[in-house]
Amino acid sequence: MTTKEAFHKLIDTIADDKLLAEYYLLVKQLSDNKTGKHWDTLLAEEQQEVLLAADESKKADNLVDHEDVKKQFLQWPGK
Repeated sequence: MTTKEAFHKLIDTIADDKLLAEYYLLVKQLSDNKTGKHWDTLLAEEQQEVLLAADESKKADNLVDHEDVKKQFLQWPGK
């Protein structure tokens, strides 16, 4: 399966239209080769930290389960 085919298959599995719209905007921005508004305001060191975090997020061991994050969020003051 090519990357393009896998991407289409992944898109077909997403039922949440809002999430799909956000993915679309992200992919479109990357495709248009535009940097985000805030990227240029970051110091070089901060940009490197963001890139490192993106690389680290590709490893499953570094990720936090979505349900765990939701539980933590509900425990924040004011929630």
